[in-house]
Amino acid sequence: MGKGRLEAFSDGVIAIIITIMVLELKVPHGADLAALMPLIPVVLSYVLSFVYVGIYWNNHHHMLHAASVIDGYVLWANLHLLFWLSLIPFATGWMGENHFEPVPVALYGLMLFMSSLAYLILERVLVSSNANNSPLVMAVGKDYKGPISSVLYLLAVPLSFVHVWLAFAVYLGVAILWFLPDRRIEKYLQR
Repeated sequence: MGKGRLEAFSDGVIAIIITIMVLELKVPHGADLAALMPLIPVVLSYVLSFVYVGIYWNNHHHMLHAASVIDGYVLWANLHLLFWLSLIPFATGWMGENHFEPVPVALYGLMLFMSSLAYLILERVLVSSNANNSPLVMAVGKDYKGPISSVLYLLAVPLSFVHVWLAFAVYLGVAILWFLPDRRIEKYLQR
């Protein structure tokens, strides 16, 4: 299978994820600013999740752009990532609708942890499927941000039972860490 087909399928799934999230934003009943106040947690959850989906889409694009070999293992690893990303709308909605209660915030962190783990698995499968001198293998090298992010997500899960805003700060901090695309791949491909 060519990587173009894998990219197109992944882009379609990610577009659907964003569409589902935006459809969860309900229009308030009322025409004043006070009508928007109850929606603040929902909107904050949506913005954070939109940023996360964008981060995954951006880095997924860069990683696949550098890959030359797509095999069955890559297809399954990619589906594994898309499965966890597809749960973002549910976790986002539950967290926002319940005004950042500990259990929904912890589930959100668990979903972020599993998504990051799935991304790391996809990265490793792609590296093992491509030749040692391929642009992807040369560009990826040692990945520190990925494992650190996974550990931070995992730490934020119990932290959400201590204080939800500390867990939310971790989620926001990791998003800021990843906001710019992975430059290792871009730098290597520009050479």
